[in-house]
Amino acid sequence: MLKRLLTSHLAPYHRALWLILVLQTVQTSAALTLPTINARIIDKGVIAGNTHYIYTWGAIMLAFALIQVAFSVAAVYWGGKVAMSFGRDLRKNLFHKVTDFSAREVGTFGAPSLITRITNDVQQVQMLVVMAATMAVAAPITMVVGVILAVRQDVGLSIILVIAMPVAGVVLGLIVSRMVPAFRLMQERIDQVNRVLREQITGIRVVRAFVREPQEERRFSNANADLTAVSLRAGRLMASMFPTVNFLINASSVGVLWLGASRVSSGQIQVGTLIAYLTYLVQILMSVVMATFVVSMIPRASVSADRIQEVLDTDPSVVPPADPVRELVTPGTLEFDAVGFHYPGAEHPVLSGVSFATAPGQMTAVVGSTGAGKSTLVNLILRLFDSTEGTVRVGGVDVHDLDPDILWNTIGLVPQRPYLFSGTIASNLQYGKPDATEEEMWEALEVAQATEFVRAMPGGLQARIEQGGTNVSGGQRQRLSIARALVRKPDIYVFDDSFSALDLATDARLRAALVPYTRDAAVIIVAQRVSTISTADDILVLEDGLVIGRGTHDELISDCPTYAEIVQSQIGEKSEAA
Repeated sequence: MLKRLLTSHLAPYHRALWLILVLQTVQTSAALTLPTINARIIDKGVIAGNTHYIYTWGAIMLAFALIQVAFSVAAVYWGGKVAMSFGRDLRKNLFHKVTDFSAREVGTFGAPSLITRITNDVQQVQMLVVMAATMAVAAPITMVVGVILAVRQDVGLSIILVIAMPVAGVVLGLIVSRMVPAFRLMQERIDQVNRVLREQITGIRVVRAFVREPQEERRFSNANADLTAVSLRAGRLMASMFPTVNFLINASSVGVLWLGASRVSSGQIQVGTLIAYLTYLVQILMSVVMATFVVSMIPRASVSADRIQEVLDTDPSVVPPADPVRELVTPGTLEFDAVGFHYPGAEHPVLSGVSFATAPGQMTAVVGSTGAGKSTLVNLILRLFDSTEGTVRVGGVDVHDLDPDILWNTIGLVPQRPYLFSGTIASNLQYGKPDATEEEMWEALEVAQATEFVRAMPGGLQARIEQGGTNVSGGQRQRLSIARALVRKPDIYVFDDSFSALDLATDARLRAALVPYTRDAAVIIVAQRVSTISTADDILVLEDGLVIGRGTHDELISDCPTYAEIVQSQIGEKSEAA
């Protein structure tokens, strides 16, 4: 997976990668030339007392050093640029992939895991690219060319290289093979910590209300301890690599000096040759260190690449049409024709045989007990799920064939759980209509019964809203969410239990204000409160995914025992008689 991910996302930067290879080759060649020049200076200049030779070759040595520095800086610059561009592209592709997911795919992966994959996992692979571009390219060049130059200095000393390099490869290979499962488990533990944190931060009020802080602290401590244990295991393995390589370098240096001293004394080699060989040995083994450092990152990057590729390879269950319809036949209409929905592997369908139609100027309400399928029905309208049976038509066009942008622009949704984005009241209201004027926003706030508290906030429309709307009450958040949909003035309004946080008086005023404002649009209201839907033109009663009653409020009280029971439980016998 890692190779596949790198190949696909580094392809646009192949020219820059070739440039990095050239730059690294030049700087490495310059660095490997320095020990040979140094040997010449020692043998023919220092020992012979030839000052002119020292100055001449010293200048040449300085020129090679400057070349090495210049090309090394350029290689690091381009390597960093490619790696950062790679990370940017990968995060972008993941983001667009996730935003194309339906609720089913998001639920399968889980929001905490998706966040970890887009941030932490991408960072691990990106860091590998950085290290590979700056270190891994130079390491094999140094090893191959360095060995050749070292052997040219003296063949007799090369027995040290013959022993040291295979030993280093075997030992480091054993360490790396144990790191792979440790890093895989560590990424899973990071997911778990993120999941626990997300639940605790989101549900902090529930935690405090039920005095569950000690239990939640223990739950986080357990997740944190699991991550720490795995991280320590992986960290110990990684940390053991560098002392191992350092031991091999020092032991090899001692071996070279031990063998080289006798060869110098016997006149087989000169002092400069011994020093040059020792320098080459250190450079070769240091290249092993660099390669080891990069190799040590491969296991974790490989695990991250698997997790990233898993997201990229997941096809959304809701697929945009190949040849989308971009024009509505009958704008403002909504039709369910024998619609059913069945989760894969589930024994019973969530919805079955649901049929109804609504048009501009009509209000259709959906009521039913918890789990009856009301929210699923709303998701099918927006095509967050695809129906498994029947047809959903918006504007006279099957939603499977309709351009998704046209579909979503046609519908104004007020979700069951209102969510506000960090920014201002104005920026939230303009979320659905970026060019909305202040007059349009105030008009929508007036209808949503939000004008009073918005004017009371510092800055009015420019008052700050925290992420999720946590600095306003639940009722205020709900009214701002309603106003956001009203500003858009769509052909179809969908209110998914959007009045539950409002008191009865505010609910009544809001519904009365909605009637003239939405007279040219179709209105779908999903609600638990009977008073909210009693004036609807058409009411659907859902139970276990089936429409068991349909009609007006008065008709259903007479003809639908389930609806009559709901009315009696909420309003009482007096309202039922009315």
